[in-house]
Amino acid sequence: MSDIIKVIILSIVEGITEFLPISSTGHLILVNHWIEFKGEFANAFDVIIQFGAILSVVCLYFNKLNPFSKRKTIRQKRDTIKLWMKVIVAFIPAVVLGLLIGDYLDRLFNPTVVATTLFIGGIVIILLEKRRKFSRINSIQEMTFKTAFVIGLIQCLAMVPGTSRSAATIIGAMLLGANRQVAAEFSFFLAIPTMAGATAYSLMKKGIHITSDQWMLLFIGVVVSFVVALAVIAFFMRYIRRKDFKVFGYYRIILGALILAYFNFMS
Repeated sequence: MSDIIKVIILSIVEGITEFLPISSTGHLILVNHWIEFKGEFANAFDVIIQFGAILSVVCLYFNKLNPFSKRKTIRQKRDTIKLWMKVIVAFIPAVVLGLLIGDYLDRLFNPTVVATTLFIGGIVIILLEKRRKFSRINSIQEMTFKTAFVIGLIQCLAMVPGTSRSAATIIGAMLLGANRQVAAEFSFFLAIPTMAGATAYSLMKKGIHITSDQWMLLFIGVVVSFVVALAVIAFFMRYIRRKDFKVFGYYRIILGALILAYFNFMS
């Protein structure tokens, strides 16, 4: 299998899984294992192609995220600035913890850890949905800075592969009183600095070793993940207006069990 085909496959997986509560990192680790796309560049690729997913959020929510839009009133501009302030507050824990222990997490990037966290996360999602209470936060404007910071703390759980950054932030926001749509949107917005930071960090560590051919592979990966993520976000927001997250919980449990069985009994 050529590197271009491998890159396209991985980018499609990234675009599909990044904003769903099923762990993009976990899926990429597993797909990398099966298509044998490994090494220093492969590790950097898995992080850098998230930039395409970031662009999809910016594209879809540009007006909501742009505090300088001429179409907005002064109050709406202030609300947008407050939104960004809440995102930054929520981003701080990941920055601090990432700088402290980021280099020690590589040992967790293996199928067994991914399968275990997928399984546990699936159970948590199902239990949460069965015990859902009335949502008291029905817009990001109603979310306090304290709530945003706690969501940021919960996001740090996603440093363990298979947990899912999206699942951690969405579940965390819902546990703190946000409705599904608010939880999902804040998760999308928090992904912008989080994933941009991870991409920049990876480039600083690996950029000088990337060849011209590898830059082309990265470009293809970013474009593909951008296009796929655009469609997935639109689908996801329509989906959660009518249905809950249980299907993602069951998916995680089944996938986690299959991975554990495969790598422990069949490989």
